[in-house]
Amino acid sequence: MNYIVLDLEWNQCPTGKAEENASLRFEIIEIGAVKLNETLSLTDRFREVVKPQVYRSLHYKTKEIVTLRAIDFEDARSFPEVAEDFIDWCGEDALFCTWGSADLTELQQNLAYYHMPSPFSFPLLYYDIQKIFSIVYEDRKSRRSLESAVDFLDIPKNIPFHSALSDAHYTSLIMQSLSPDQILSNSSVDYYRTPENRRQEIHLSYETYAKFVSRPFRDKVQAMKDRTVIATPCCKCNKTAQKRIRWFPVGGSNYFCLAYCEKHGYLKGKIRLRHRRDNLCYAIKTVKAISPEEAYAIREKKEVLKLKRRLRRNFNTSRTP
Repeated sequence: MNYIVLDLEWNQCPTGKAEENASLRFEIIEIGAVKLNETLSLTDRFREVVKPQVYRSLHYKTKEIVTLRAIDFEDARSFPEVAEDFIDWCGEDALFCTWGSADLTELQQNLAYYHMPSPFSFPLLYYDIQKIFSIVYEDRKSRRSLESAVDFLDIPKNIPFHSALSDAHYTSLIMQSLSPDQILSNSSVDYYRTPENRRQEIHLSYETYAKFVSRPFRDKVQAMKDRTVIATPCCKCNKTAQKRIRWFPVGGSNYFCLAYCEKHGYLKGKIRLRHRRDNLCYAIKTVKAISPEEAYAIREKKEVLKLKRRLRRNFNTSRTP
């Protein structure tokens, strides 16, 4: 087993969204990776620039961030050539680690654009070191930049940031401040591919919460009628917890609820409804153990939202001729 610490640099349409390719919003222009063994020791590196085929000029934001120049692309190979070599280099027993949640999604999008087979199993679990850093060192919610985390750990900054290999290198050094158990017990789910049916639905348990990813639904109304989606099993004992506050919208496509387990106390449920590329929607649900104070805050939030809706209705009614 090896950890593949991956970082990508990508480009986007330099002339704006109106002219972008809908099948490839972000085109990979550099792949960098570090390979660590089971004890988190460095064993190998991979780095290659990719010749852009879709967006041949760099977007101004890309120019501001990445260290690549036009001359770097002159002898570069195409994405299918580089990606094939990268996948072979990773090996069959790879566990993928990234700083943030975007890299593996964009890698799969680029593979799909070139009709290349995906090497990833389903579901694709990976390790978001940015999230794990927050779990171990901070409040579980904040998300530091890579350089800020490097500074926090007093890691020497011997090479520049914002090249794929250097950012993968710094991410691997942050990993080496963690234990393998801290990493392996905090996996993340990549949502590029989501369950197609009930049998594929994803159920995961962690130390402080449980996660569920649903099959697709026609719309959010249908999703919020599904018994599995709206169920609130306790994240510690998996027994059905009694709802104290039923699911209520908190803006956009997010919903909260409050439940109570006789053995483990209050639970906060959160559902995020997202749309897939085929415009069907799916649910990502988390159920988390919380304190009585946090439970009170959920009650207050619902009351505030109810009051705002009432005021909005009254305002609209008063304006009706």
